[in-house]
Amino acid sequence: MITNNIKVVAFDCDGVLFDSSLSNRSYYNRLLQHLGRPPMTDQQFAYVHMHTVHEALAYLFDNPEDLAAVQSYQRQMSYLPFIREMVVEPYLRELLTRLRPAYKTAIATNRTDTMARVLEEHDLQPFFDKVVTASDVCQPKPYPDQLLVLLAYFGIEPHEMIYVGDSELDAAASHQAGVPFIAFDNPRLTAKAHIQNLKQLLSILGH
Repeated sequence: MITNNIKVVAFDCDGVLFDSSLSNRSYYNRLLQHLGRPPMTDQQFAYVHMHTVHEALAYLFDNPEDLAAVQSYQRQMSYLPFIREMVVEPYLRELLTRLRPAYKTAIATNRTDTMARVLEEHDLQPFFDKVVTASDVCQPKPYPDQLLVLLAYFGIEPHEMIYVGDSELDAAASHQAGVPFIAFDNPRLTAKAHIQNLKQLLSILGH
């Protein structure tokens, strides 16, 4: 059960705040195309969609020369067109508006240097009190580091925060941090509660 003393609601980004499947697929396929590779398989996409960009590139380009070449190309490639392909999840703005100011809101994501631009482009910066990316910690999810940073930042205990995620990495990080986990649109995950849309989160919090 979710206790009634929750103070912070934290979210993963991709697959929770946004449907970014089209965006991420387009991005990595562009990099593959640059080196004359075929588009990602579904198995490859499942991996890159959850992991950091550094992990994803190392997974897709296991040859050191290819990896160096694609990293060089990536550094000069604009990410903005792909950010604009990201689709804000239904009810997100309504949910965030209703949560605040009763709850603090936060993001813990395996994105790196694109997160600030994502929030800016979709006009979501005012809705979050703290954002922690893979660049801010030594170890990204599935390690609990990002959630531990949030707990320390807000000065709260693990049971006073919930984390909403959609992947095994999110669930593992949440469980290791001792933070109640809410699974979004993924019934296969072990969680305190499961939701199919963000509006259902209000019921879990007793609203």
